[in-house]
Amino acid sequence: MADEIDYQIMGDDMQIVEIELDPEEAVQAEAGAMAYMGPGIQMQTSMGNEGGGLFGSLKKGLKRVLAGESFFITSFIHKGSGKGHVAFAAPYPGKIIPIDLTKFGGSLLCQKDSFLCAARGVEIEVAFTRKLGAGLFGGEGFILQRLKGDGLAFLHIGGTVIRKDLAPGETYRVDTGCVAAFTETVTYDITWSRNFKNALFGGEGVVLATLTGPGTIYLQSLPFSRLADRIIAASAYGRNREEQSGILGSDVLGGLIGGDKGF
Repeated sequence: MADEIDYQIMGDDMQIVEIELDPEEAVQAEAGAMAYMGPGIQMQTSMGNEGGGLFGSLKKGLKRVLAGESFFITSFIHKGSGKGHVAFAAPYPGKIIPIDLTKFGGSLLCQKDSFLCAARGVEIEVAFTRKLGAGLFGGEGFILQRLKGDGLAFLHIGGTVIRKDLAPGETYRVDTGCVAAFTETVTYDITWSRNFKNALFGGEGVVLATLTGPGTIYLQSLPFSRLADRIIAASAYGRNREEQSGILGSDVLGGLIGGDKGF
């Protein structure tokens, strides 16, 4: 059974979630996510918090690696008296959303790298897409994360978060990178664009993710891959501008000012 924790989410686009712990309560997080912690908080790094000995711990660590997380996981345990506090920061612009797994049947599927932290007792497992096409062409790939348990987990989702509660048979077609999380009752698949010309020249993808209810889906407006592409493009553009500026400044302007061009 997961620890019962209190929390406060602070900030707007670069958020922090501050977890309040009673004595001996703990929260687990991906390595490098911690922003600050108060007195009485102790860190313990391990391969897992479940039984099964060394083999079970190794198996659990490998599952996390396949799911896009690190081999080790860090637990923050309050060993002091009174209330303890530890905070975790978002890695890029977006929103931190709390997920009460008991409201989703004890399990939620989400994109890789979305896990931020969770109450001790929540398990992070690897999950595979049910269909080959979704794994080959979907933005999630073959491997998803499964958060399992009866406690609170916190996801970081890029940009603005949109929640949709789908009725049985209701389907949304979504850009593959914008799928953030969904319940296991939702059917996840991909569909090809019917008009190849629109897909090729209209700026949209050739394939779209299809999510069919019943169940709940979380969509994101800014996938990290899209943000990274824009940064790379801007960086290349910046280098090109610097090179052009250098040529213009040293050759053309120098010649104009020095009279080398006959003016």
